[in-house]
Amino acid sequence: MNAPVSNTAIELRNVEKSFGVTKIIQNMSLVVAKGERHALIGPNGAGKSTTFNLISGYMKPTSGEVLLRDEVISHLPPYQINRRGLSRSFQVTNVFANMTVWENIRCAVLWATGQRYAFWKNIDTLPEVRERTARILTDIHLTARRDVPAGLLTYAEQRALEIGITIAGGADVILLDEPTAGMSHAETERAVALIRRLTEGRTLLIVEHDMSVVFGLADRISVLVYGQIIASGTPQEIRANPKVKEAYLGEEAA
Repeated sequence: MNAPVSNTAIELRNVEKSFGVTKIIQNMSLVVAKGERHALIGPNGAGKSTTFNLISGYMKPTSGEVLLRDEVISHLPPYQINRRGLSRSFQVTNVFANMTVWENIRCAVLWATGQRYAFWKNIDTLPEVRERTARILTDIHLTARRDVPAGLLTYAEQRALEIGITIAGGADVILLDEPTAGMSHAETERAVALIRRLTEGRTLLIVEHDMSVVFGLADRISVLVYGQIIASGTPQEIRANPKVKEAYLGEEAA
């Protein structure tokens, strides 16, 4: 008899993270289902970015386990986790400023297609790389800016480029850390539409402070306060949760 197929993309089991005597994450258990858009919210200092670092391998848990599709990944370095299909963005825009938009995306695509550095290869002649790079530029609406150095893009364009780099590797589990921070209302609306389109059929875990983004995008929301998950549920359930209102949402729940 075959074992049932799991529907879990990311799971944290009793995870703790301490720095010296200071506990940042306390006995955290979290499940993100495959194909779900899941938001992790909480006040500054709650441990959201630390959680992302634990999932993506930039930090190791003090105790507990992190799983990707039921495989324990807590001991793996970030590049091995990435090769298993998980990719993330960062709070601070993380692009190659002196390289063009095209070159930034192409670098991510090269690794995803199994290409490695070889001085006798002309990467411009690789049709799969070229076509995939062009397709992603179209998806993120930066085709017209393809030859511009990334450092000269507007802030919103750089964030769109970073999302493009994040999905260029073909990962089906995406972590986005405050992707709309610092954007105007119009830029935020465009970014949300982009994220919704590019994560279709993928699993998304997002950290975001803009509650209009969270409630408009997420299928489920988990609330992190002082390193502990105090509630998880649908947007409607989180809006109505008195503990969440008291600890974090306040008037924003109205």
